[in-house]
Amino acid sequence: MAVPPFAFQDHWAQPLSSGDLEEICALIYKRSGMVFGEAKRYYIERRVSDLIRQRRAQSVRDYILILRGDLVESELLINSFTVNETYFYRELHQLECLSNSILPDLIRSKGPGDRIRIWSMPCSSGEEPYSIAIWLLESWPLVDSYNIEIVGSDIDTEILQRAVEGYFGRRSLSRLPRNLLDRYFEPEQDQQRRLIGDLRESVTFTKGNIVDRHSLTALGGFDVIFCRNLLIYFDEDAREVAARNIHEMLHPGGYVCLGHTESMSRISETFEPVRFPDAIVYRETREL
Repeated sequence: MAVPPFAFQDHWAQPLSSGDLEEICALIYKRSGMVFGEAKRYYIERRVSDLIRQRRAQSVRDYILILRGDLVESELLINSFTVNETYFYRELHQLECLSNSILPDLIRSKGPGDRIRIWSMPCSSGEEPYSIAIWLLESWPLVDSYNIEIVGSDIDTEILQRAVEGYFGRRSLSRLPRNLLDRYFEPEQDQQRRLIGDLRESVTFTKGNIVDRHSLTALGGFDVIFCRNLLIYFDEDAREVAARNIHEMLHPGGYVCLGHTESMSRISETFEPVRFPDAIVYRETREL
């Protein structure tokens, strides 16, 4: 018996023509800066086929026409391609650098009670910004002397909702010491623990696209930006746009922390590398 072209089985993806693949990849790039192509064909077909099935589109071309005119649908497409692999206390040396070196340097020009703004972008399901909050409460003696604001942003709207809800599984929590689990999380239920309300309220979550300056305007400026393991998914042009936006989002003399395989020095001259004992980070320079 013939199988209708979109009566998909769960393990099978509808083949895309070269033109359809190119058009979908171009849309993803335009909306997010992420680069995909023929080498990721199977990965792309699996996700696009799932979305076509959910949308009940009659063909790939029909689905592409929907994408062109429906911002909500294109948002779902971007959500399906974002990578959300993370856990608490990831790249711990940067948190140590934050409390040992970055913040002590920043408060030289601040007084008690002044605001310190920290941005986590992309924040995924919240482990990174919540880690920052827990780390500062545990490790920075002056945490109560300043008005610390932590903002988490991501292009993936579904993952942001998970961050707000604050439920985390054992894998996400595996690096946290037992005493911190008991102090900052509710008892485990169904192999998950929920962050306590005070900690959930300490981080503000909002949608943001690092290659779209307009989407970032309302966020204001920051003293420290964590932008880890994002630029590796961009091509050179998108990296330059992201670096320019990060530079504009930083207060004068602010710092950006990248992933351990990333380097701002190869992307932009508007940052200078700073070698602190715990980590190499990048400082905004207005004069360049």
